[in-house]
Amino acid sequence: MKIEAKIHLQDGVLDPKGKSTKDALISLGFSNIKDVKIGKSIMLDIDEGDESKARKEAEQMCEKLLCNNVIEKYEIIS
Repeated sequence: MKIEAKIHLQDGVLDPKGKSTKDALISLGFSNIKDVKIGKSIMLDIDEGDESKARKEAEQMCEKLLCNNVIEKYEIIS
């Protein structure tokens, strides 16, 4: 089963990559840009036929390794 984990910084955490990307977009003439947040998307192919079990396993993977819960949050998409 294919599961996607989207991971991004929690609100209030500084995002230097997002800021520099925003600044670059503005310098390229995209003056309407308000903010840019940079995150990551991890595609997991889990050998599990039951969607709820696959989602649960993906959540455990995020909690234990893929996401730094101090500064990041995640969303599981299937």
